[in-house]
Amino acid sequence: MNLSTYVNNLGREFATLAEAGGEESRELVERLSGSLESAIRMTLLDALSAATDEITLDLAPGSVELRLRGRDPNFVVTAPAPEPAPDASAVTEATTADPLAPIADDGPSSRINVRLPEQLKAAVEDAAAKEGRSVNAWLVRAASSALQKTDSDQRPRQSGSGPLTQQSFNGWVR
Repeated sequence: MNLSTYVNNLGREFATLAEAGGEESRELVERLSGSLESAIRMTLLDALSAATDEITLDLAPGSVELRLRGRDPNFVVTAPAPEPAPDASAVTEATTADPLAPIADDGPSSRINVRLPEQLKAAVEDAAAKEGRSVNAWLVRAASSALQKTDSDQRPRQSGSGPLTQQSFNGWVR
């Protein structure tokens, strides 16, 4: 995406406004045009970045990234992996019997603030980068995955239920 067209259009608008103010205004706009160009370009990049974050929220577990190539931004869209269509009777059973049924990704979104220890934040950023996702998209997918685990996945193993069981005894011996 070439931002030069948009930056040049704003420059022309400033020049037109300066003409109405007289010679001094026109000279001032000419002197400021270099710094205005970089400020306008950065503001447009900030707006594109914010839009990318909002689109990623709606697209999760897919994502949209904004990457710079030289001075031009490029969008990279990662579509979510297609899931096999479930059996209609299985969907009905899952939604009526299971209180932890899969959470819809296409619903309205809301914003929360999360405080993470620095090491965890760095690990999350690395994991998201390895998957080619934004941190937000990675966290949404991780939270959805954690909530979709069944009760049996989250229950600790009972004694004697597998090869890695531990037994402990309390008391005294004579």
